[in-house]
Amino acid sequence: MGHQVGTKSSIVPLIDRLNKYPVGLPDSETLRQILSHLFDEQEAYIASRFPLEESTLTEVAQATGISCAELAPLLDRMADKGVIMDLPYEGETYYLLMPGLIGFFEFSFMKLRDDIPQTEIAQLMYEYLYSNPQTGMAKEFFDSKTPLTRSLVYDDQIPVDSEVTSYENARKIIEQADFGAVGICYCRHKKHHLQQPCEKGAPMEDTCISLGSGARFLVRRGFAKEQSKEQLLAIVEQARRLGLTHITDNIRQQPAFICNCCSCCCELMAGVQAGYHNGIAKAPFIAEINPIKCNSCGRCISSCNVSALVAIDRQQPIQIKQQVCLGCGACLAACPQQALKLIPRDKKQKPPKNRTMLMGKRLLERQRAMPFIVSGFKKACHRIFSGQFRQKSKIP
Repeated sequence: MGHQVGTKSSIVPLIDRLNKYPVGLPDSETLRQILSHLFDEQEAYIASRFPLEESTLTEVAQATGISCAELAPLLDRMADKGVIMDLPYEGETYYLLMPGLIGFFEFSFMKLRDDIPQTEIAQLMYEYLYSNPQTGMAKEFFDSKTPLTRSLVYDDQIPVDSEVTSYENARKIIEQADFGAVGICYCRHKKHHLQQPCEKGAPMEDTCISLGSGARFLVRRGFAKEQSKEQLLAIVEQARRLGLTHITDNIRQQPAFICNCCSCCCELMAGVQAGYHNGIAKAPFIAEINPIKCNSCGRCISSCNVSALVAIDRQQPIQIKQQVCLGCGACLAACPQQALKLIPRDKKQKPPKNRTMLMGKRLLERQRAMPFIVSGFKKACHRIFSGQFRQKSKIP
């Protein structure tokens, strides 16, 4: 079926469905154009009626009114496009409608595709994500007491008298994962289509790391390629040399990704620069400048990916905006005077235990928890009375 925008199509119901998630997609004509490129009418209809939780083929068929025989190849196609996830578990496949961010917005640029107009979509996404930073998508994503992502400190910049937990260390996160993959950077790929290459020379390909069950899905569907732990650690090291900031899930157990972010391309960094200073949870350190060593050369300013360093004038040391600094350590390597160091923050931010806890907190903050509570209760009752009760939380 052809794309329909602003008509009685399934695009508006799809937006309503997506806005039940912890991070929704504020409606606009630009968003409707984006979705009309990513979903055909049939796919939009299916997605608009998708269950809130991971569901079997039979459950999705019941929700959509489409037979299992007709629905199975449609879900397979939607998984290939990255708008849903298909996750095998104990001999059965479960399906989950992806949110927009973090979700199918990213997946739409994590491989080279000729089935969608990526250049046009890149332009539309830029308009949608950046045009109204105080009221639009940026506010929806970043303006929360519970950030979705957090910064990781460079291993080689951790103070010798300090320790970090395994979830605060990129190396430990990779070493503890049971599967890893690498793919195209969604942000830099979009900027490539806008003819704006990374100013730090960071590559578009082989830079964004996925871990765990999500990585298996991405590899299976061609969005990423499997990598050994040694290969992933080499990617992290390359990112450090380029002065990129490591960003991961704001959880303690089984983070699903490590992005290596720059100030010029990456939307997470742009959110902090737009004024959402708590939009990314900070590493347990903060940069400190030695005013005697600092000669105000400004190299640290250009190295910082969130504009946390500022020069008053050449006669005074560089100043640090403490409420902005992520504590990643990218600026330290750029200083020829070794005038910068990391010191422990007065107050550490402890992430939620896992993704369920993270998303639960966001749902409560957005007052969107009730549909999930009702859905979970209905599914539990159905399984108990039909003799099909099974363990919950199949997706880590």
